[in-house]
Amino acid sequence: QVQLVESGGGLVQAGGSLRLSCAASGRIFSNNDVGWFRQPPGKEREFVAAIKWSGGSTRYADSVKDRVTISRDSAKNTVYLQMNSLKPEDTAVYYCALGSYYSGNYNYWGQGTQVTVSS
Repeated sequence: QVQLVESGGGLVQAGGSLRLSCAASGRIFSNNDVGWFRQPPGKEREFVAAIKWSGGSTRYADSVKDRVTISRDSAKNTVYLQMNSLKPEDTAVYYCALGSYYSGNYNYWGQGTQVTVSS
């Protein structure tokens, strides 16, 4: 079984930064991807970024690629999402998930962390 626990969300002013963390435990394979997704209020969940568990390969949504960086600390089994120049439209619940970027199938999800960006 895999467990994912997000943290780091909160309230921030527009233009500010946040770093979200996703602590992972359990049976994770090197070819798994850890993805970050978000669900804005009243909208569908959308992909933000993904990284190969083994490290190196990263993917970003076009809407955020200039403002976010996904990274992994192998010693801590933690994946980070650094978000800069935040905008009110970044307000959402952010989830991390484990699965496959190419298939789009993510089988394990965290509980989510709220990010609110004030104007």
